[in-house]
Amino acid sequence: MSDPANADLAAIYPKPNERVIAKVRPGLDAHSRKFIMLSPFCVMATSGSDGSVDASPRGGQPGFIQIDGDQRLLMPDRPGNNRLDSLRNVADGPGQVQLIFFVPGINETLRVGGTAALSTDPDLLARLEEFGKPPRSVLVITVREIYFHCGKAIMRSKLWSQEAQVPRSAMPSISEIIHDQTSLGAPEPQDVTDARWREQL
Repeated sequence: MSDPANADLAAIYPKPNERVIAKVRPGLDAHSRKFIMLSPFCVMATSGSDGSVDASPRGGQPGFIQIDGDQRLLMPDRPGNNRLDSLRNVADGPGQVQLIFFVPGINETLRVGGTAALSTDPDLLARLEEFGKPPRSVLVITVREIYFHCGKAIMRSKLWSQEAQVPRSAMPSISEIIHDQTSLGAPEPQDVTDARWREQL
């Protein structure tokens, strides 16, 4: 049985105003370039040929994703869990990606949509060296659209507010969580895990 509210969204939501539609741009401009250069973190979503969708966090020093013209971004792939969900989606096609960039202290976010291809070109790997070593691969992203999101979601969540920060002790360490879920590996305190991960950056 279908929900009548899902049948006609126009009945429950007003039309977006002209500015919301017009803000979508076909390529990078001065504002989006500056935002990407300031951003140390983004979330990347990819879609696979089987219809699966993956979203994963990506981070580095501000500007870790390099701008290579109005229609191209270069994203290094740093050491992770080696599941390779995002990379497989890109490699298997259709290679569609969406990125949401965050800048600490700024409530607005930037969305970038396009297609991606995987590269192991030695020149690109050397160009994107960070933390003293090159990435294993580079995602070459062809930009199709960009637009800024308003800051309402960040403001509601108080994401950047000091008083909203949750003590790390509120949750078990990631090692303890995975051990509880799988009974695999040895649980270890978060500071031990963090120290090990810092060595792998």
